[in-house]
Amino acid sequence: MSATDKARQVWDKAAPAYDRQIVFLERVWFTGAREWIGARAQGRVLDVAVGTGRNLPFYGAGTTISGIELSPVMLAQARQRAAELGRAADLREGDAEHLPYAEGSFDTVVCALSLCTIPDPRTAVAEMHRVLVPGGRLLLVDHIGSSWPPIRAAQWLLERLTIATAGEHFTRRQRDTVVAAGFQIVESERLKAGSIERIHAAKI
Repeated sequence: MSATDKARQVWDKAAPAYDRQIVFLERVWFTGAREWIGARAQGRVLDVAVGTGRNLPFYGAGTTISGIELSPVMLAQARQRAAELGRAADLREGDAEHLPYAEGSFDTVVCALSLCTIPDPRTAVAEMHRVLVPGGRLLLVDHIGSSWPPIRAAQWLLERLTIATAGEHFTRRQRDTVVAAGFQIVESERLKAGSIERIHAAKI
C-alpha cells in the first residue's frame, strides 16, 4: 500500500470523530488559526486538504472557494458543511501532491493542519506554488517541532508511534520548504512554545 493510500485509509477512519476531537485542540492549541486564515484569504481560494470543511465559515463573502481532499468520507462532511452554511464551494476528491488545476488558477492557497501528514510535503508545496497566480498568497498553519527542547523531545518520541500508524509528524517544519519552492515570506509567527507556526507567503 502506498503512503497516499494509507493516508486516505487513516483519514476515512478518523473522519466520523474528527470534528469532536479537533474542537478542543482548536480552542487551546491552534487558537485563532482559522480566523487568521479567513482574514487573509482573498479572491479565488483553494483549500488544500480541506478535511471536514472547518475553514469554510471563516472565508469572506468576496472569495470563491475550491477545495481538495484525499478522504472521500471527510469530503462528504465538508460538502455537508458547505450546504449548511449556504456557501457555494467546488469541493473535489484528490491528492495534494497532484492538484487537478491549471497553473495560475488561484489567488490564495490555504493548507491548515495538513502538511504534517501529507507524505511528500515538498511536492505538495511545489503544487501549491504552481496553481497560484504570480503574487498569489500561500497561507499555512501547522504544528511543528517546538522551540523548547523538552517539548520537542516529547514530540520526537510521540511521532515514533504516530508516523508508523497514521503518517503524523510532530517535528516537521515547512518554512524552508516554502522558501525553496519560490515563495517569499510575508509574515510568520510561532506560538505555543514554538509548536504552532503560521506562514503567509507570496509567489514571486
